[in-house]
Amino acid sequence: MTTSADLEAPGPLKKLRRWVSRETTGGALLIGAAAIALLWANSPWRESYQAFAATTLGPAELLGLPVHLDLTLADWAADGLLAIFFFVVGVELKHEFVAGSLRSPKEAGVPMIAAVGGMVLPALLYVGMIFAFGAGDLIHGWAIPTATDIAFALAVLAVFGKGLPVAIRTFLLTLAVVDDLLAIIVIAVFYTEEIHWWTLLGALVCVALFGWHVRSRRPQWWVLLPLAFLAWVFMHESGVHATVAGVLCGFMVPAAVMHGESDTRTHLYEAWLRPWSSGIALPVFAFFSAGVSLVEGEGPAAMLGQPVVPAIVVGLVVGKIVGVLGTTWLVIRLTPLRLASGIGVRDLLPVGLLAGIGFTVSLLISELSFGDAEHADGAKIAILIGSVVAALLGALTLRWDVRAARTADMNLDGVADDVRDFIGDEKDLREHG
Repeated sequence: MTTSADLEAPGPLKKLRRWVSRETTGGALLIGAAAIALLWANSPWRESYQAFAATTLGPAELLGLPVHLDLTLADWAADGLLAIFFFVVGVELKHEFVAGSLRSPKEAGVPMIAAVGGMVLPALLYVGMIFAFGAGDLIHGWAIPTATDIAFALAVLAVFGKGLPVAIRTFLLTLAVVDDLLAIIVIAVFYTEEIHWWTLLGALVCVALFGWHVRSRRPQWWVLLPLAFLAWVFMHESGVHATVAGVLCGFMVPAAVMHGESDTRTHLYEAWLRPWSSGIALPVFAFFSAGVSLVEGEGPAAMLGQPVVPAIVVGLVVGKIVGVLGTTWLVIRLTPLRLASGIGVRDLLPVGLLAGIGFTVSLLISELSFGDAEHADGAKIAILIGSVVAALLGALTLRWDVRAARTADMNLDGVADDVRDFIGDEKDLREHG
């Protein structure tokens, strides 16, 4: 069992782990990997990129049984490495529900409901625009603009939101976590064509065994890792997207202190796996997923002219901010729920824009939505454009928000705000890395 003492052991690995775990570092690696992929895919050596992504690795059979693991490197990145990211998401969700910002519906009510509004409106805008363009056959991509990239959004907030109350970060984190949970449900329900029930049962049995062992007094990695891998293999065979196995295993990690330990296992496992997720899984996935060629086929003009492009961009940039702000305004006007101390409605302008950074999960859904490369590539370009626009506008509005004067009662609840923690101060840096 990894302990907090192990995680705090001195040495260069500790510094590297902490550096990779920082939100700013994770966001930079994500952007860098996507940029390299775009440059390579549009360079004179683009065929080598395509050949590299299409390289097949893995067995088609295992112990005489068909497992269909002879996947391309691009598929391994989307189905395999991304499961590590979703495991971390599952651990974070478990911690937030048990001991974090989601444990009290009264406190988390506004961002939770705002997350729903921030998913519904982009989907409606996408559907409306697709039908307006007369391209009803592309309706399957309705979920693409509903996702929020936690790593990317929090990285922008960490860089440009220094000096704002930490409660704003908590609001964005809660919104993004709920967004991810709903996105996982959407992937499992709407993007599963056929379910093989026996292999799904096998996956659930492995998840249950993982949950039993991870709650034991001394869980061993050499037991947990094979169980998690078997859960992933069975989930992959079942027809449900394999990354769901990562989420379910993450949910199994206990979020309460057990067996006299000094820290929760959700915190320990998240701290141990986050460098692998932020430093390897997400950048590698972005590298293989964002490499869209604009110089082949009919060229960038034809690709950008696809109906999915404006539908996704408008959904991410306009749908997210209007959905988040509009839903929040309705909630605080029509219900007893209020924003947390120190947060004003104006602070939600950059938050709504940052929620429009779809990237990771949106790229995954785009691959699940379209069987043909043409529309999948158009959707990916739209995701990149929409995410970059949302990030730039979010950064600009954050700087405006930082410079603007703040009142003593930003959330207008009739009680003076008690704000002590700010994004970027020493305490915040220690807690959030």
